[in-house]
Amino acid sequence: MTQDNLPAPGAPDIEIARAATMDPILPLAEKRLGVPPEALVPFGHHKAKVSLEYINSLKSKKDGKLVLVTAITPTPAGEGKTTTSVGVTDGLNQIGVNAMVCLREPSLGPCFGMKGGAAGGGRAQVIPMEDINLHFNGDFHAITSAHSLLAALIDNHIYWGNEQEIDPRRVVFRRVVDMNDRALRNIVIGLGGPANGVPRENGFDITVASEVMAILCLANDIEDLRERLSRIIVARRRDKSPVTAGDIGADGAMAVLLKDALQPNLVQTIEHNPAFIHGGPFANIAHGCNSVMATKTAMKLADVVVTEAGFGADLGAEKFLDIKCRQSGLWPDAVVLVATVRALKMQGGVAKGDLGAPNAGAVEKGAVNLKRHITNLKKYGLNPVVAINHFIHDTDEEVAVIKKLGEELGVKVALSKHWAEGGKGAVELATAVKEELDKGKSEGKLLYPDDTPLAKKIETVAKEIYGAEGISLSSAAANSLKEFEKLGFGHVPVCIAKTQYSFSTDPTNLGAPSGHTLEVREARLSAGAGFVVAVCGDIMTMPGLPKKPAALEIGLDKDGQIVGLA
Repeated sequence: MTQDNLPAPGAPDIEIARAATMDPILPLAEKRLGVPPEALVPFGHHKAKVSLEYINSLKSKKDGKLVLVTAITPTPAGEGKTTTSVGVTDGLNQIGVNAMVCLREPSLGPCFGMKGGAAGGGRAQVIPMEDINLHFNGDFHAITSAHSLLAALIDNHIYWGNEQEIDPRRVVFRRVVDMNDRALRNIVIGLGGPANGVPRENGFDITVASEVMAILCLANDIEDLRERLSRIIVARRRDKSPVTAGDIGADGAMAVLLKDALQPNLVQTIEHNPAFIHGGPFANIAHGCNSVMATKTAMKLADVVVTEAGFGADLGAEKFLDIKCRQSGLWPDAVVLVATVRALKMQGGVAKGDLGAPNAGAVEKGAVNLKRHITNLKKYGLNPVVAINHFIHDTDEEVAVIKKLGEELGVKVALSKHWAEGGKGAVELATAVKEELDKGKSEGKLLYPDDTPLAKKIETVAKEIYGAEGISLSSAAANSLKEFEKLGFGHVPVCIAKTQYSFSTDPTNLGAPSGHTLEVREARLSAGAGFVVAVCGDIMTMPGLPKKPAALEIGLDKDGQIVGLA
């Protein structure tokens, strides 16, 4: 359903979202998904959670098909994966396909920092936009609270006799807050004498980098959630053996705090199509996908489910496939690879300030980046549909360059104008996706088997996906990987934490670089989430705010309406 009362394209996203009429969520869920009102936990009139009991009742239902949306290497503004995910969902419904979308929840840090909101854009948004971007149903607060409870219990355990013989110098569990705050990266706690605990170094990560977040998004049910929480390694004993959250008895209370947060959140697109927004792990620090619970539940309720993976395909799609799909048994039936003319111009060497000027030559030069991503996805047995996320200044000549490359590589290319026109503008893309779905699922393949040594897994990703010549492990990283294998975690996948702006660890190395070395400075074991994080380059788990953060433009008008939220 289109909405003709919306402001013209180019109006602020918040104005477009606010002008859209919303269907009450309970009737929408029953009409579109067959979910009865008693299976929902409403949060006002336009948001709800789906109860775990109802989700359990769906196990015998047939699964719908899954579409993954990923992208080429992004510019700092992003290439519109969320907007395209919403757009293609609306487009599929326009051509008669019963489709819904599954997305991640936005983090407050980026909302008030540089990136702004993450509910789509233009006429391809999920609504209510303000609620989704700010505090959405309390999930992130629950994750922060569960994480903080474990952090408090660790120091409390040390204070009251330290039965587990934790070495205070080897506590590895940091604290979290859902805000960009560089001043909290490295701190000292426990000052003020014996009454206030044992002084030690500590620090904060942003909530979306918490292992608790990754666990919530990978858990299959409440029992799996609790068991994963119990496996979190929080410290080392004086003999260097690991201490887990289960060892100090924290997992039960943590699961209680997360019980409601585990329920997927139901909202709608501007065109009244159902959407799950649930979970939000960072894509360059963690695996960058919405929850397994939401994805699997959606596949029981809709014929086609559209979901996204964070950043470019080298980070997002790789982790979606090698981590989320490996652990959950999911596999996409089709893939959409989002490209923009402006991003390809940037990959072709055009400065950020000049991206608006026509330059088909730069698009052709930067198309090597698109080609690398297409080639990478084919290594998984996936033949993507390239979606050109259209901007009003794009020229026919620039678009033709992308279409020609698609023809040469044997992939469909569709021009999509969902930002300006909503679902109607995405019909070409939706039709191309449906044609891929109608072919049937291809026989997918993971990049490496479980029994590959951890260092070899990192090297495989570096060579096959990043075009690297090899890897360089710091002595600390090499020793950590050997230790993780001795602890019995050699079978888990690897999660590469690196810049999203390049295939290499140098964010200025654009295009499709090859022959570089992936330098791994640190390796971390996320035993509960079930992966090993290889920290590369200058990547940080607590971002800082820019010189002029978005928060400076956000406020309330005289009527109490939010202004400035992009």
